[in-house]
Amino acid sequence: MNLYTNKKRWKWALAIVALLIVGASLWYTNFLVKSIAEQETNQVRMWAAAMEQHAGMMKSTEEFFGKVSEQEQLRVDLLAHAYRQVLDFSSNENTGIYLEIIKSNISIPLIITDDDGNIMFTNNLPEDQKDKKVFDEDLRKAYSKFSPIKINPGFGQVQWLYYNESLIYTELKAVLEDMIDHFMEEITLNAVGAPVIITNADGTKILSYGNLDSLQMQHDDYVAHQLEVMRSENEPLEIEFMNKGKAYIYYRTTDLVEQMKYFPIIQFIVVGLYLLIAYLLFSWARRSEQNQVWAGMAKETAHQLGTPISSLMGWIELLKMQEEPFAGTEEMEKDLERLQVVTDRFSKIGSVPVLEPTDIIPVIKDTMDYLQHRFSKKFEFEILLPTSSLVLPLVPSLFRWVLENLTKNAVDAMGDKGKITLELFEGNDEVIIDLSDTGKGIPKSKFKQVFNPGYTSKKRGWGLGLSLAKRIIEEYHKGKIFVKSSVIGQGTMFRIQLRK
Repeated sequence: MNLYTNKKRWKWALAIVALLIVGASLWYTNFLVKSIAEQETNQVRMWAAAMEQHAGMMKSTEEFFGKVSEQEQLRVDLLAHAYRQVLDFSSNENTGIYLEIIKSNISIPLIITDDDGNIMFTNNLPEDQKDKKVFDEDLRKAYSKFSPIKINPGFGQVQWLYYNESLIYTELKAVLEDMIDHFMEEITLNAVGAPVIITNADGTKILSYGNLDSLQMQHDDYVAHQLEVMRSENEPLEIEFMNKGKAYIYYRTTDLVEQMKYFPIIQFIVVGLYLLIAYLLFSWARRSEQNQVWAGMAKETAHQLGTPISSLMGWIELLKMQEEPFAGTEEMEKDLERLQVVTDRFSKIGSVPVLEPTDIIPVIKDTMDYLQHRFSKKFEFEILLPTSSLVLPLVPSLFRWVLENLTKNAVDAMGDKGKITLELFEGNDEVIIDLSDTGKGIPKSKFKQVFNPGYTSKKRGWGLGLSLAKRIIEEYHKGKIFVKSSVIGQGTMFRIQLRK
């Protein structure tokens, strides 16, 4: 009855179902992430197209303003020419038309001063300049774009005419500057979460940026890295301003999209960790339950054997008291001693064993001699032990049980005949015991499985012998037991390692 095989099948079935559930969950999550990422990317592309169209409208506005600027410049030049002609007393040209031009001026600011800078006349001045009486340094800077016109009104006096761009042109220029600044802000504020950097034509100056860490943007390396990433994802948008020249808008996908790319991986890791922890906890709980079952069953077995053993001891004593002793009394005593050994083993399995310093050499020799006489003469035993004593911390009765289980499994694997070899090696801090047979061998894939409870290759058997041996060696003696080597059709070698 192979309980382990059935348990293994259930494990595989549950594992496959779990993988299918996790796989379906990850696939659906990945599908959602891709859908959201595509929507985010489309929004960024729509934003980029809108900004490109807006930039085109700004360029058209600037071109229109340029034409207006040219017209305003002609008006200013015409007004300046009219003043020159009117104030030039040596000219014989009819000044009537020029006077009409001067009278029609309602937007071009002008100031007439004497040679000492005192203001004689003003026209169309802004509010912050109307009350000034002296042509000071601030006015000189404001009216420095055009060269002043020298006036000779006669009587040895000299006056100066200062003029500037028209107020309408100045207001339009301020509006355009405000539109450009607002356009820069709009690009960064309405970037739908997409990181944006606006640079000048040669990329040496950052004009504006949005959706980026302001502290990190103070570092050139961070800025250069962001520009490189943006340039690799999208071609920068080129915009041109008449007063500021060309500028480039760099942009990339939102940080949300970048983070969502790794979400399925993170989810897979989290789910994997959860399953691993759950599996470890389940295995620990299962082992704890198995240990309790082992201990309870061993104690109960020892208890149940105690009563018939006591009874048998009494019957044997009665047989000895007869006038003619029973011929089988001696053999019955041996079997009774064997039952007492088994009871002692179960009793120690069900409790915490106490390791005692024991010479392992006679323990092995006595056990193997006992087993050799219990099997057919067709099975050859070769026991290679050192002649000197070797003391180890042992529970002798349990260690003998391990040797018995290994030997019985070896005999079952060999069939009708074969050879069993036991050899002991002494190392610096451990003792190695190799027990080999010439049986049918164990597949390499089964090297660890043979120690699992319920695993057996026999038609009849519970598969508990090697599991019990592993428990005794590893849990009670803190050693190791494993399949050292095995060849199909040639035999198997088990190795036991015990600490000194």
